[in-house]
Amino acid sequence: MSENHSENTLDLSGLLCPLPVLRARKRLEAMAPGSVLKVIATDPMSAIDMPHFCNEQGHTLLEQAKDAGALIFRIRRK
Repeated sequence: MSENHSENTLDLSGLLCPLPVLRARKRLEAMAPGSVLKVIATDPMSAIDMPHFCNEQGHTLLEQAKDAGALIFRIRRK
């Protein structure tokens, strides 16, 4: 599988609610429509907040997974 060159990564490990969603929103606003943002978060509330944020803002949550205690989200900008 080839690497998606339009994918950006945002590591928000250690930040607590609401900072992960606020930082993800700021990064997504600066990205081109259709770009993908990979968000890494350790706040357990992100599992609820990030999907809700995507739904409210019209972004597509492509993936939500756990990896070694971190939550991984892949979000396609609207």
